[in-house]
Amino acid sequence: MTSQPALTAQTAEAGVVAESTAPSAKPKTTRQSKGERYNWPLTIILLLAGVTVIVPLYVTVVMAFKTTAQAVDGNAFSLPAPFSVEGFVRAWNLTDYPTAFIISALITAGTVVGSIVLGAMASYAISRNWDHRLFRWSFFYLLAALFIPFPVVALPQIQLTGLVNLDNPIGVTLLHIVFQLSFSVLLFTAFLRSIPAELEESARIDGASTWQTFWTLVFPLLAPMSATVGIFAFLASWNDFMMPSLITSDPGLQTLPVVQNIFQTQFSNNYNVSFASYLMAMAPAIIVYLFTQRWVMEGVTQGAVKG
Repeated sequence: MTSQPALTAQTAEAGVVAESTAPSAKPKTTRQSKGERYNWPLTIILLLAGVTVIVPLYVTVVMAFKTTAQAVDGNAFSLPAPFSVEGFVRAWNLTDYPTAFIISALITAGTVVGSIVLGAMASYAISRNWDHRLFRWSFFYLLAALFIPFPVVALPQIQLTGLVNLDNPIGVTLLHIVFQLSFSVLLFTAFLRSIPAELEESARIDGASTWQTFWTLVFPLLAPMSATVGIFAFLASWNDFMMPSLITSDPGLQTLPVVQNIFQTQFSNNYNVSFASYLMAMAPAIIVYLFTQRWVMEGVTQGAVKG
């Protein structure tokens, strides 16, 4: 009979202790969550990196819409007053923008398609024959090519393209595909390892050949990574300056980045025309990336997590 009051008293004391300790534990959890959520050094670094991109872009935009007199007044950060499209009109005519845009678009489209198709086919052959020494060393060979920049092999490439009459946009497209192949194979191979081999075995049981299995089953599954590879190939090809300038012998068949060089030599004082031309050249790449950046992150994340 005496043990029941004692148990009741102990239970009440335990409840009081629990209630007294609960409020002190909650702020600690809150502080810990805030500390985990905010990484101030990393945030500051990202802010500084963002400023280094946003400030030049702002100057480019405001200078492009200024008149010639406003562009040379020494205040690059001031807003145009009034807004003027004079620079865009002159840049359009001086650079023959439609022709340069079409050439750049064709080279970039060929590079994107070639990088996706050849990269997917090579990666499929390598990943499914990894036990064979030839395919395994082919993968390492392609990875080694990532460390060879174009300027190192520029002279022999110029001579070879001239000998086979590929010193034109077609030759530039082929070289873009070849130099992009290493990175494409790296991404595709990592993604292919996440695809179960049982799917292909069931397709072969149904009578599908290796070629049919790849195009009807495997290649559609590579859509997220194909988008990632295509976006990287687009940006690399569209923004390339050195390869088209060295390979293409006809000045009338140059790409937009090469055509912009005219403002660094002949029209260096026309800042509004120069910045208008630069803005027209980089606008397509910015627009494409803004609409496709989520596919870049999804493709890279899936390949990294599942691979």
